[in-house]
Amino acid sequence: MSRVKLKEVDKVEVLTLQDNYIEMTAMYNSAVISRAAPLKEGEIKTSIIAEHGFSALIKTITGNETHTLLFDFGFSEDGAAQNAKTLGVNMSEVEAAALSHGHSDHTGGISKLAAITGKKYIPFVVHPSAFKSPRYIKYSETLKINFPKLTHQMIENAGFSVIESDEPYYILDDTVLFLGEIPRRTDFEKGFPAAHWQKDGKELWDAIEDDTSVVMNLKDKRLVIVSGCAHAGIINTIKHAIDVTGINKIHVVMGGFHLSGQLFEGIIDRTSEELKILNPDYIIPMHCTGRKAIMAIEKQMPDKFILNMAGKNLPSFKRDMFH
Repeated sequence: MSRVKLKEVDKVEVLTLQDNYIEMTAMYNSAVISRAAPLKEGEIKTSIIAEHGFSALIKTITGNETHTLLFDFGFSEDGAAQNAKTLGVNMSEVEAAALSHGHSDHTGGISKLAAITGKKYIPFVVHPSAFKSPRYIKYSETLKINFPKLTHQMIENAGFSVIESDEPYYILDDTVLFLGEIPRRTDFEKGFPAAHWQKDGKELWDAIEDDTSVVMNLKDKRLVIVSGCAHAGIINTIKHAIDVTGINKIHVVMGGFHLSGQLFEGIIDRTSEELKILNPDYIIPMHCTGRKAIMAIEKQMPDKFILNMAGKNLPSFKRDMFH
């Protein structure tokens, strides 16, 4: 595999615009974490919206140069955009966008988030399989739940400029890497068995090959990996990031790990064991990881675990932070 040269940065900031969980009374901030507060103008009169969706604003900072990526768009039309407004985020700083995969809990807020950037023709990086349709979850021959259709036209109408890539792709002056399609190598991360789609009228299993993550290279600390759902498996995702970058030190792995529900709870322990071997400095399971998996990771790796929630900012992933 040919390796890429991912530019080192001095600091990485990740602001969660949408996640499944919120606890506005959790005021235990630290040098690493800044959580949203229920205060506005000195009064308790605001909140952050939690939904089954994911969206994040990622900043890379080197010297006086800052780049900003919008990664995923949440579930509802308004949720992530409303949170951005509540948090006072300057969305005009967004220079590029990327989509982890084409499911609706990551695409629902595309139009509203694009609108509040105040920009047109923002590069939008996506795997071409995100546009497969129809896609659905098949629980039985009589129970099929469809995903809303995603099209190029919808994204372009929102004001983005679509860039398709199934290979690793540089974003923002080579400070962010869109991983592209992730090889399935582990013997236990089998994908989503209930996911299906149709091609030429024929039903096929949906490997969700559009699933991907973005990666940053934090100076002296190394890889910061942010996944959307990790349908390819979070261990496969981490290993692919290592293979592509040639960097085997993981500082942070965060995002959805898709370990929720009966179809995936059987691999929670194995996933936790593999995470221990890979030994990231911080593990931040979010979104579709699920309560049981999040609790297991916290119990088994308490010194590495950070609880995520909507509105949380991780402002201090920087090279001189943890000496």
